[in-house]
Amino acid sequence: MLVKEWMATKPITVEENTSIMKATQLMKEHGIRRIPVVRKNKLVGIVSDRDVKEAAPSKATSLDVHELYYLLSEIKVKDIMTPDPITLRENDSVEKAAVIMLENKISGLPVVNDKMQVTGIITQSDIFKVMIGITGIYRGPIQLGFDLEDRPGALNDLLGVLGAHEARTVSISSCQEHGGPGRRQVYVRIRDMDDADLEKLVASLKKDFRVLYVLREDVSDIPRKTPKASS
Repeated sequence: MLVKEWMATKPITVEENTSIMKATQLMKEHGIRRIPVVRKNKLVGIVSDRDVKEAAPSKATSLDVHELYYLLSEIKVKDIMTPDPITLRENDSVEKAAVIMLENKISGLPVVNDKMQVTGIITQSDIFKVMIGITGIYRGPIQLGFDLEDRPGALNDLLGVLGAHEARTVSISSCQEHGGPGRRQVYVRIRDMDDADLEKLVASLKKDFRVLYVLREDVSDIPRKTPKASS
């Protein structure tokens, strides 16, 4: 999975001498939390909503409205941005992007070309989309977890049992962090099937494999926040 397949293309950018007031307006208008900062069309920094909040005067300030707006119009993004931010290339993997974000505790990365021109931006939300996409939870509501022997052919044996019961596999993922020596945990998501067929499948699987759990979950009724009505 490459960054270019999941990043937001044609991202909003600002010149380094843009006021933080203008940067704030752009973030609100486009529903974004960070903006790459450029000089002569080349990336020189990145400014986030947190940077803006930290630079803005406190609510307890004695400045009147006109003085406050003047101050915000005078502070430039180059004064508060993070210079020389960590970047990615379009052909980097999404997994690499996730590791960089996790290790550096950041939630978004600009994507640049060989000329340091911004070609996209990838965020934690994009990483979540990748995870949802590869697990196939929208297409397969049933997930089975296994503690599987880590040997050649073990996964094929498991898939053979699933196929014999006409279980339609949506995704397969594996994790060795939680498995013991010589073992790994494998998670298989399948399309829905009726309770009786699922019960037969699980009974057959338990004869030869360690079944950790069987989970059926419907994400179609997950609560979703609705935008606040404008006044």
